[in-house]
Amino acid sequence: MKLLTEQIKKQIPALYAQDGKGDDAIAHVKFFTPDAHFTWYATEFNPDTGEFFGMVEGDVSELGYFSLKGLEIASGPLGLPVERDIHFKPTRIGDLPLRRRFA
Repeated sequence: MKLLTEQIKKQIPALYAQDGKGDDAIAHVKFFTPDAHFTWYATEFNPDTGEFFGMVEGDVSELGYFSLKGLEIASGPLGLPVERDIHFKPTRIGDLPLRRRFA
């Protein structure tokens, strides 16, 4: 599966474009491990560096940076690769169904 399409690259804002919006920042794409409990919601992207900013949900939920390259090489405990949720619609960070709000 291609994690980042050209259409998504055109739609997702540049890094820092949503700075200061807090829960009103929009997550434009969702990545997840089908065999683990990690999910990445990307709010911004730098196409030159392949770096995202967004909500990362794992053992805790936190805002942070993650890379396209890192997602492409990551896998869960059964060896399944990270996938993009093809049904995900852009959603406010404050409306995401997070299991663990900021620790």
